[in-house]
Amino acid sequence: MTRVLVVEDEPQILRALALNLTARGYDVLEAPDGTTALTHAAGGEVDVVLLDLGLPDLDGLDVIRALRTASAVPIVVLSARAGSSDTVTALDHGADDYVTKPFDMPELLARLRAATRRAHRDQVESVAFGDVTVDLAAKTVVRRGAAVHLTPTEWHLLEALLRNPGRLITQRRLLTLLRGDPGHTDPSYLRIYVAQLRRKLEDEPSRPRHLLTEPGMGYRFEA
Repeated sequence: MTRVLVVEDEPQILRALALNLTARGYDVLEAPDGTTALTHAAGGEVDVVLLDLGLPDLDGLDVIRALRTASAVPIVVLSARAGSSDTVTALDHGADDYVTKPFDMPELLARLRAATRRAHRDQVESVAFGDVTVDLAAKTVVRRGAAVHLTPTEWHLLEALLRNPGRLITQRRLLTLLRGDPGHTDPSYLRIYVAQLRRKLEDEPSRPRHLLTEPGMGYRFEA
């Protein structure tokens, strides 16, 4: 049974979410504030976190940062902050998805299912797309039966995308991963390496099907 940690300071919303999720077969832990949420998460038995950003004791972004220091648990943000900059900020801090209030329960459930599926896929050893097979454990890439040489930077970029299928990864997160310093913010650096990967792995590099750009935000892998 999937265990969901619901972090929400409004009692009525918290209760409604808990009842709806329980009725659909989820095991629910309730947290009315960030401190309680981090205490529950420290137990290590949470499969996905549904997190409101507006908490009474801690900023939701601080909760995301704290969770990410010790866990890769999927985090779906639930918030009334609907601006694109808020979405990007939450994703930059480590959230996996972002749902704005008011929301439809079927959409929220779909987002939770997608987040947990992605978490399971992170454990896979190989990924195939088009005529390419990538062995994540052996760090090898084969296309049309021939080995493809990738530079270390190309490999790290490709691995980050493949381990998060269907998920937008922001430019800032990718730059931090590749450069090791969040101070590097030049998107042209990413564009160069994404273009190189497309030339090596896409049938039509100028019209990619798998290594996709989300304009102004980041990149996404689709099998």
